[in-house]
Amino acid sequence: MSFMLNSAVLLTICALCAGVASSHTFLHKQQLPIKVLSHTPVESRIVDYYASPKYEFDYGVKDLKTGDIKNHWETRNGDVVKGIYSLKESDGTTRVVEYTADDHNGFNAVVKKVGVASHPII
Repeated sequence: MSFMLNSAVLLTICALCAGVASSHTFLHKQQLPIKVLSHTPVESRIVDYYASPKYEFDYGVKDLKTGDIKNHWETRNGDVVKGIYSLKESDGTTRVVEYTADDHNGFNAVVKKVGVASHPII
């Protein structure tokens, strides 16, 4: 009896699924209206491609517990970028990178290593 009951339930579920599948096919073939959320179109945003970019930034980290010591500053005026960053290496030296970039010379960097490399004795 339970086998017949389970078979009947299974057949009912299959019939329902077939009905859903056929109704899904029917809905898929219809041209339903699509609701578009309103947003600002890309074309209406004003972008000034001729403005001369100008910025400055500076940041630094000095975490003596982890040994994470670094800093960075950069300035840009039009197409000329100048900057410098430094960081403490694991061997105790400090890496200093001075860089410039412009549309004529491209990107140029000078890398210096300051200090003497030494590894801690454990």
